[in-house]
Amino acid sequence: MKYFVTGGAGFIGSNLVDRLLLQGNDVTIYDNFSTGIPEYLENAKKNSGFTLIKGDLLDPDLLDEAISGCDFVFHLAANADVRFGTEHPAKDLHQNTIATFNVLEAMRKNSIDKIAFSSTGSVYGEAKVIPTPEHAPFPIQTSLYGASKLAGEGLIEAYCEGFGIQSWIFRFVSILGERYPHGHVFDFYKQLRIHPEKLDVLGNGHQKKSYLYIQDCLDAIYIAIQNSHEKVNIFNLGTNEYCEVNNSINWICEYLGLTPKIQYTGGERGWIGDNPFIFLDCSKIRSFGWKPKYSIKDGIIKTLEFLENNQWILERRI
Repeated sequence: MKYFVTGGAGFIGSNLVDRLLLQGNDVTIYDNFSTGIPEYLENAKKNSGFTLIKGDLLDPDLLDEAISGCDFVFHLAANADVRFGTEHPAKDLHQNTIATFNVLEAMRKNSIDKIAFSSTGSVYGEAKVIPTPEHAPFPIQTSLYGASKLAGEGLIEAYCEGFGIQSWIFRFVSILGERYPHGHVFDFYKQLRIHPEKLDVLGNGHQKKSYLYIQDCLDAIYIAIQNSHEKVNIFNLGTNEYCEVNNSINWICEYLGLTPKIQYTGGERGWIGDNPFIFLDCSKIRSFGWKPKYSIKDGIIKTLEFLENNQWILERRI
């Protein structure tokens, strides 16, 4: 099998690429390295089945050429900068929605009929149904990131209907683990290394979030693709638990042996469009026998271990 992975030098992408190569597949990575990290590809580069193409998804001619001959597309490349979306509103449109259209067009032109897409639980906005199932009604969108991902989902669904493509759309909670390069664990860890006596926290610390360890996430993706055969297959991916930001702070501080003074900015949201409660109903993927091996706390500890052993990443924040 020959796979094409957009964003393959990123956190989720590079972990996926290593697994695909380990299984004996050929893998072509397409990444512009705006946020991708070359060091994440050190293992992949040793494999004869690995091909790296530095390119932008907004360059359709190069994309059409690069994707030729592949059997299956994992479209993971995106702008994941949710927090600062209002500071550059066109970025989500171009890097998430238009880029997804370009991928679909390249697939159509090259007769590739299978795609897995990394969407987000943010498409549910401030959901009225908690835990939130895949069939929940969509509320008003609260972030440019979520809106751009939902538009990408719509394009994929339309291409499935119009051009015979089969898709797997994964609505993730936040993912943690090895090669984690940004997010709250990263932010808190970096702060505490600089000033261990205090910690600045956006919001009031009572925001409720769910997280999933990277290898559990990849296990779920594999199981979903192997067992679901509809034209459009949509899955929530997360754990059956959530935690408050304050819980996460306590686990991080306990791991580091610190008791900093916590300084909150106040309010129930960390930033414009932040959802104060994200908790997805994952019974659909669980019906195939999948369940996460690691708890949220386990995922946070594994992330901290990675950061402790890879201090260089602190200066390479994306």
